[in-house]
Amino acid sequence: MSDIKIRAKLKDGETEVKCLMSHPMETGLRKDSKTGELVPAHFIQEVVCKSKDQVVMTANWSGGVSKNPYLAFKFSGGAAGDPIEITWTDNMGETQSATGEIS
Repeated sequence: MSDIKIRAKLKDGETEVKCLMSHPMETGLRKDSKTGELVPAHFIQEVVCKSKDQVVMTANWSGGVSKNPYLAFKFSGGAAGDPIEITWTDNMGETQSATGEIS
């Protein structure tokens, strides 16, 4: 169901991470056009990024984030070749992880 695409580049002493996550991000407020029933809420609640098993970024989200969210951030202390891991957990208890490498 979900994919995470990661790009991480070292530039001027900072690591810039760009990430695209495939997720429906339903608020629970939208009605199904065929049935008129509310579509159940289904959204990412927490995103955690680690480099070398150290947390470098945590985000807490709600249903107000758009479908297939894009996330970009920078952190100090990374080096070329270091691993990057992004993990999200949604309000239904589902979890998705992906790993990449700083270039």
